[in-house]
Amino acid sequence: MRNIWKDGIMGVVIGDALGCPVQFETREEVASHPIAGMRGYGTFNLPAGSWTDDSSLTLALLESVKRLGAVDLHDIMGNFVKWLDSGEFTPYGYSYDIGRGTMDGINRYKKTKNPLKSGSSDEWNNGNGSLMRIMPACLFCAEKALDDDAAITIIHQVGSLTHAHIRANIACGLYFFMVREVLNGDGDFRARLQAGLAHGFAFYEKYLADHENLHFYDRLRDLTQFSGLPSEQIKSSGYVVDALEAAVWSLATTDSFESALLKAVNLGDDSDTVGAIAGGLAGLFYGYRAIPSSWLEAVQRKDWIEKLCE
Repeated sequence: MRNIWKDGIMGVVIGDALGCPVQFETREEVASHPIAGMRGYGTFNLPAGSWTDDSSLTLALLESVKRLGAVDLHDIMGNFVKWLDSGEFTPYGYSYDIGRGTMDGINRYKKTKNPLKSGSSDEWNNGNGSLMRIMPACLFCAEKALDDDAAITIIHQVGSLTHAHIRANIACGLYFFMVREVLNGDGDFRARLQAGLAHGFAFYEKYLADHENLHFYDRLRDLTQFSGLPSEQIKSSGYVVDALEAAVWSLATTDSFESALLKAVNLGDDSDTVGAIAGGLAGLFYGYRAIPSSWLEAVQRKDWIEKLCE
């Protein structure tokens, strides 16, 4: 029987670990020694299969949702505090690669104990730190077959724990609609991604009084046109719009789990997060068995992660 949690979560972790060694390198620097499989050291001087904050926070969210069978914002933030302060949900017992918006949100929660006020809604806080970890919330909402309004309320609340600007919320919401369509839709991968995005845009056009922030994602409205763009027009920075675009472009222009993930991480810059975002969706479509065995076996704490997904 298929385990969508294992498919999606391991996809996130694999993408994160593939991109970790070349994080922050320019595209030109990565091209001089491209990623072809799990590789050690590099940016953080860590062994092959090491994953970063993307996976740690995804796993912290997953553990809370699976243990409680519900989305409890206080409990999730409690896990985030354990990650930041005690190194739980990490490969080696200490946290690293911590985004500013994420750290600020967790530290604000420690002072206020109010998860609805922890993430900043300032425009500067539109990094990809909420999108990179949203997969467990998406799977929860899809598995419960929640209607659009109920699902997006949860997705926005979970994203806003660290990144509360509506632009970052929209990225998480569009990701949810793609997750749901990949799981339940018909057609090839690009067709399902397109259907999910179309549903998401239609939802937000009604949901938002002001479409200004939705327009930042307009290039994703037509994946046939978007996938025809050259790589030079695709940015892979830590900005949430860039990260979502880079991940979707990598998925829409490839035809296997392996080729999608390699394309994503070799874009450079915020390579681990683009890999994680693409990896989650690729894992759901292609399945766990499509992940190269050599990549899986290299993943640090693999057995523990897979047990969390049971």
